[in-house]
Amino acid sequence: FSLIFLLVGLLALLGGALIGVLISMVYILPDFLTDFLPFNQLRPMHTTFVVSWIIMTAVGGIYFYITKVENLKLHAPNLGVIHIILYLIIAILIPFAYINQNMGGREYLEFSPYLILPILLGWFLFGINYFKTMLSQVKNWPAYYWMWGIGIVFMIFHMTESNFWMFKAVREDYIRDTTIQWKSYGSFVGSWNMLVYGTALYLMSKIKNTTNVARGRKTFFFVFLGLTNLMFGWAHHTYTLPTPGWVRYFAYGISMTEWIIFINIIWDWSKSLSKSDKRKHSMTYKFILASDIWVFINLVMALLMSIPTLNFFSHGTHITVAHSMGTTIGINTCILFASLSFIISWLNGKEVLTRFTTKAFYLFNGSLLAFFTALIIMGVNKMIWQESGGTYSELHESSHGLYLVFIISGIALFLSIAFIAVPMLKKLVPYVYRAFLSAKLADDLERVEQEQIE
Repeated sequence: FSLIFLLVGLLALLGGALIGVLISMVYILPDFLTDFLPFNQLRPMHTTFVVSWIIMTAVGGIYFYITKVENLKLHAPNLGVIHIILYLIIAILIPFAYINQNMGGREYLEFSPYLILPILLGWFLFGINYFKTMLSQVKNWPAYYWMWGIGIVFMIFHMTESNFWMFKAVREDYIRDTTIQWKSYGSFVGSWNMLVYGTALYLMSKIKNTTNVARGRKTFFFVFLGLTNLMFGWAHHTYTLPTPGWVRYFAYGISMTEWIIFINIIWDWSKSLSKSDKRKHSMTYKFILASDIWVFINLVMALLMSIPTLNFFSHGTHITVAHSMGTTIGINTCILFASLSFIISWLNGKEVLTRFTTKAFYLFNGSLLAFFTALIIMGVNKMIWQESGGTYSELHESSHGLYLVFIISGIALFLSIAFIAVPMLKKLVPYVYRAFLSAKLADDLERVEQEQIE
């Protein structure tokens, strides 16, 4: 079932990227798809699909690593099966709810809030399986096991917290409601970052063939910073709320420090690898290194965004979107592509992704950089427009060329994602089929043996 998580994750990525392209068309064709799927339905679908890609792929990777690569006996495989069944049902219900405009949740979780219950149940089942398995079979945990465990616990807490608005006492107090909403979302992102960054550390350990990279003081300090950022880093999202200034500055300081340490860990690891290590896991290595570059780019951008005056003018513009795209695509997606590359190579016993995938890797990063840059310039253009007091039509008129760059680079980004994801799907599908076939043969053999005994 771990491979099914990965398959669904890849399908969610392709769906989210395609919807992103459709959304971008609205900038030059305002009536595009308005009679079928208007913007207010496409946008939450895009967000949900992309978040699903990150979570499903991270969870599937963790299940795979602990049971297949580490060869640990999962505490309750049936709970894992129930977990994937729940999420497959949710994967159908949420898009169906969006298409039928059956919404009612808050931004980023705009589907019916009652659908959060089976999602939370899946996380509880995952948590039980993870901690029962790891605590009974592994001692002296390396950093990535701690990061995965922390991510699971806080994911349950903050997904629950994101729905506190359903309580009347929260909903009727605007400041409290908005603060809790953005706090929970910021910490929700911090929770999946624990899963994703933990995966990066795990891959680095496997490529190097030693757990030393996940056991040093610097690495555990990074885990501590990640936890602190998860708990407090949300505060810089609430600049527009009447909260104390020191809270925002503390939050920014924590989040910046975490990224600096992560850059340093990957840089030291990269320098320590031999040429044979890099060749053996070439695609995994490339994607981890690319994620490090995107961490640096986003670090510089986040430092600029932390300046109160700049934040006041940039908040709510395409600069915020660029920052979001840089982290979810540049950092998280690169690490998850690295994870999938490793898993596929492990299943096949060697690196199997072709030169075509390598070319797609460079197209992916090049188009993402163009896409990212276009968003920043669009954001700056809007900041200037806001101060000039011009009309909205004047803003669109001055941004027409930027919109074209934005759309063309977005299409190129979608194609590069497809060029990477589709070959991965093709490699994974036969193993899923064989797993089900093996399970059926095992059941048949057990039945025949039981008949013989009787």
